Amino acid sequence: MKNPFSPLALLGRFTIGRFFLFRKELLVLWRAFRHPATPLHLKAAMLLVPLYLISPIDLIPDVIPFLGVLDDFVVVPMLMSLLVKLLPLEVTGVKARARAGERNDHTIDGRARRL
Repeated sequence: MKNPFSPLALLGRFTIGRFFLFRKELLVLWRAFRHPATPLHLKAAMLLVPLYLISPIDLIPDVIPFLGVLDDFVVVPMLMSLLVKLLPLEVTGVKARARAGERNDHTIDGRARRL
């Protein structure tokens, strides 16, 4: 019987969850890059992330066997998460209430809806 709280099991769950989050953020950034309301400076930053990935200039050089590649696996997802957080709400399609967290106010939406 395997221990579900072993370090390797926890690392596996974190890695798979982070991969799915990375995939989702990649799609959001692709849509945001093509969206006309995305500011130009964010589009430039989106282009700099893959450039950092293929660039020979890194925080830790790629010639160091394990740490050079690990550097890319840490920095690129962090940059992508930062870019997704900096995107305007109209680009991401996330409502302001969902991003700010659910508040516990009991306001009734007064707009009429036709079903």
